[in-house]
Amino acid sequence: MPDILVTPLGAGQDVGRSCILLQMGGKNIMLDCGMHMGYSDERKFPDFSYIGEGDLTDFLDCVIVTHFHLDHCGALPYFTEMVGYSGPIYMTHPTKAICPHLLEDMRKLSVDRKGDVNMFTSQMIKDCMKKVTAVNLHQVVQVDPELQIKPYYAGHVLGAAMYLIQVGPLSVVYTGDYNMTPDRHLGAAWIDKCHPDLLITESTYATTIRDSKRCRERDLLKKLHDSIERGGKVLIPVFALGRAQELCILLETYWERMNLQVPIYFAVGLTEKANNYYKMFITWTNEKIRKTFVKRNMFDFKHIHAFDKSYIDNPGPMVVFATPGMLHGGLALQIFRKWAPDENNMVIMPGYCVQGTVGYKILNGAKKVEIDGTVVDVKLTVQYMSFSAHADAKGIMQLIRYCEPKNVMLVHGENEKMDFLRNKIIQEFGIECVKPGNGEMARIQVEVPLEVDISKRLLKRTQAMGELEEGKGTKRSFLLHGALLLTDNKLRVIEADRVYEEVGIPKHEVRSTANVRLSDPRPLANTRESLHQLVQSRVKGERQVVMTDGTISVDSVLVQVDGDEDEKTVLVSWGYQDEALGTYLLREIELMGK
Repeated sequence: MPDILVTPLGAGQDVGRSCILLQMGGKNIMLDCGMHMGYSDERKFPDFSYIGEGDLTDFLDCVIVTHFHLDHCGALPYFTEMVGYSGPIYMTHPTKAICPHLLEDMRKLSVDRKGDVNMFTSQMIKDCMKKVTAVNLHQVVQVDPELQIKPYYAGHVLGAAMYLIQVGPLSVVYTGDYNMTPDRHLGAAWIDKCHPDLLITESTYATTIRDSKRCRERDLLKKLHDSIERGGKVLIPVFALGRAQELCILLETYWERMNLQVPIYFAVGLTEKANNYYKMFITWTNEKIRKTFVKRNMFDFKHIHAFDKSYIDNPGPMVVFATPGMLHGGLALQIFRKWAPDENNMVIMPGYCVQGTVGYKILNGAKKVEIDGTVVDVKLTVQYMSFSAHADAKGIMQLIRYCEPKNVMLVHGENEKMDFLRNKIIQEFGIECVKPGNGEMARIQVEVPLEVDISKRLLKRTQAMGELEEGKGTKRSFLLHGALLLTDNKLRVIEADRVYEEVGIPKHEVRSTANVRLSDPRPLANTRESLHQLVQSRVKGERQVVMTDGTISVDSVLVQVDGDEDEKTVLVSWGYQDEALGTYLLREIELMGK
């Protein structure tokens, strides 16, 4: 049996730095190439040494990037321009358009603010993106004669895709990040019932089943309203695209309905570009956005304005969206440092935070955090409200039902939570589920069906024999006698007689013989004629019954009769290939003798 080998270089029993090495059918594919947002040393990039030494372009057949989040694409310029990979890279059109802006934003933050020396340059980002081939949803991409990939809509963020990867009879679905629930600006993930040998799925929220989205929205708006009525400031850390647009649409609608005058700011340089991309790739959004787009662009906000750093110390209430979403740097962290000591203020974390980030620390109850060497008191209210665009446990189980895989692998999740989901998958679906750690190779054994051509003449002969024994229209299976032949890498089942001709070997025949005693006082010629008529009446289909020199023959079956007028002996003989016919005629002749 062929094996599928999977080695996480990142995101194995961990969230962040997604990078999976997939090996199947002699092909090597890298799935995502992300960086870890919780580290600033060499651990921020995947450990490419697991792939091997030498030129990785010769080793890898292609790289697939599922979406533009940095934990899935952040290491791509490093991999192409510093490690030296120059082979094919695939991502969707929106992902290719948005990636370079997020990479440049992250590069500036790392180099200019943190002084990171092991970081790619702006030119490297441009050179990297030139190597990328953009693909459309449901487009079958033939990477080479044996390897093909096909992207499916994943929801999550603009341009996110799951990929079906096929090498000959082997198939794997890699989800990247996905969302099985539609939201205010994107649709739900969707995939064919493709029965892959392996489904590699994220498991960020492996133990979470979210409550009603409307309840969460109502709760968020109530907490916001209560905070600004007290005169407090509200910080909502977000990434530039995705949850940012989702929450902006929600607040814009609420502010309009309630006629609120408290300012809302969006503190991110990418906002204008982000909204332009939503306009450009409007077909990737949900049905409501597409329908209203002609009359009114949902991303042209009336109540949300651009933020200036000088507004941080402004008196009075305000709501500020700022990047990045996990409070691991950028303007969001600067604002947090200023507002954290005031208990009237509030920070709302709308998504997952990886270990090592300030967001992770305050969500776990830290009352003091160190930011750039300064200890900051955390007195403001910290709220976690899941507006994440990841599938929850219910969504993951739903995807498994959709595509019906033979095996499941969990990545991009926390180890303990993966254990819970793994047991649930095994219990509910009865299929194998694994969760390898970083650098740990998982071996998935796959049963591959063999394609065999069968001789039409042999099939007809077998069918006729089955109908002879069981009656016409019988739906039970019949034993087929033939020879399995491998020629030109193709398997064929043909009649045994033809094998000798095709292979050029002498024929050796094994025959079965039985004698039946008959009490028939008639002359020998009359007995032969009665036997001839019996055989003719029992044999149907295309088979010819012939009598030559007193011997009755049909295919390899021979019937001969000898003896005197008092007692005769009937000899029935057949080759192994006509076992069914020979034994059938033997029984009929035995009945004739009784």
